[in-house]
Amino acid sequence: MSVNSLEALDRRHWVHPVANWAGHEKRGVTVMKSAKGAFITDSDGHELIDGFAGLWCVNVGYGHDSIVEAAARQMRELPYATGYFSFGSEPTIRLAAKLAELTPGDLDHIYFSLGGSDAVDSALRLIQFYYNVTGRPTKKAILSLERGYHGSSSTGAGVTALPAFHANFDFPAHVHHYVAPPYAYRNPTGSGDAAVIAASVASLRAKVAELGAENVAAFFCEPVIGSGGVIVPPKGWLKAMRETAAELDILFVADEVITGFGRTGPMFACEAEGVVPDMMTMAKGLTSGYAPLGALAIGEKVYRAIADNAPAGGPVGHGYTYSGHPVSAAVALEVLRLYEEGGILANGQRVGAYFEERLATLADHPLVGEVRARGLLAGIELVADKATKEKLPREAKLPDHLFARGYANGVIFRAFADDIIGLAPPLCCSEAEIDLIVSRLRKTLDDVLALPEVATALKTAKAA
Repeated sequence: MSVNSLEALDRRHWVHPVANWAGHEKRGVTVMKSAKGAFITDSDGHELIDGFAGLWCVNVGYGHDSIVEAAARQMRELPYATGYFSFGSEPTIRLAAKLAELTPGDLDHIYFSLGGSDAVDSALRLIQFYYNVTGRPTKKAILSLERGYHGSSSTGAGVTALPAFHANFDFPAHVHHYVAPPYAYRNPTGSGDAAVIAASVASLRAKVAELGAENVAAFFCEPVIGSGGVIVPPKGWLKAMRETAAELDILFVADEVITGFGRTGPMFACEAEGVVPDMMTMAKGLTSGYAPLGALAIGEKVYRAIADNAPAGGPVGHGYTYSGHPVSAAVALEVLRLYEEGGILANGQRVGAYFEERLATLADHPLVGEVRARGLLAGIELVADKATKEKLPREAKLPDHLFARGYANGVIFRAFADDIIGLAPPLCCSEAEIDLIVSRLRKTLDDVLALPEVATALKTAKAA
């Protein structure tokens, strides 16, 4: 089928996620055709280095035949097996055991979903169940970070704290509340580590005091905020928040959908600070995007309380048709093997340090206010004035220009609406490929800086 025919069909039929529907109808689709390693090629033959690993997920890179073979082998043998009726399949059982081995502490019980959003949704439903069957039905409020992202399900979107996921969807609901993020660059009490940690801890304490601990169920957080602009907290922040949540008698849920599977260095970001959450969500890097799969790891305290206090003989009424799909599980097992035996995790740790160093060289660019990174996860915040941190006016349409110029220069990244560039290269990248990402980024920033509307906005900001 020709590209023109595909574009016409797309305009008429495919409703794209998190898109301006009318805008997409006018713009049309960019059809991706093939990919290998860290590179992806579109239908026009334009090759790009994927500095965003698809959607933070293709951690092992594109084109691993062993993953394809694992999926095909499972499809031939057993393409589907339900988890209902106490049925199961070998790859799903083995994957649950492997994840229990890899996750911190006593997160030994694994519930499978199709992705990150429904892993969060599962956590929220099971938290309600947990408190209801243990005689604490007033604990309903869910706390999360300002700028945090926890999916776009009909429950998780309220835990997400980004305006686009609330506007016209009637969120946040009365149970959703937010606390200060570890945003050092714009922290009103100072950018030092101690000040940033103190601000978040104080905000969490104040919110629990305001609502009453008897009414607060849980605190959700990403170890590094992703879609809210890649906000990298100081070392010690995650541990401080975990300890505060425990002291306040609220569950601590780590959302490792983005940060899991080597994205920040260790297999899970919680490991870096010895944090064991009550629950942990994961997806994305679990299958490296080769098949849909998410998971919720549940600690012993919560699991045992639900198992022992649920109505006798009745089910815990939560489940999906494709929970623990055997093909996705087979894919995940091979991806996990590649992380460990295939050297992908070790490569990501080595190259992640190099990535942080090379990105830091962009700090001298006139548009760059801050570069922040942890491993192969980074954000570059752009400003009109470095001294005041003033943003460019929305009329300059900086995100649109950034993405368009980046694509033309052969590099894919996330251009957030608030003038932040998000980066998450595959863990398989070499130093040379990191150099290519950084050089193409600098070229993109130079191109955008030369645009008349951007140059005018910069002059106006500095004159003010």
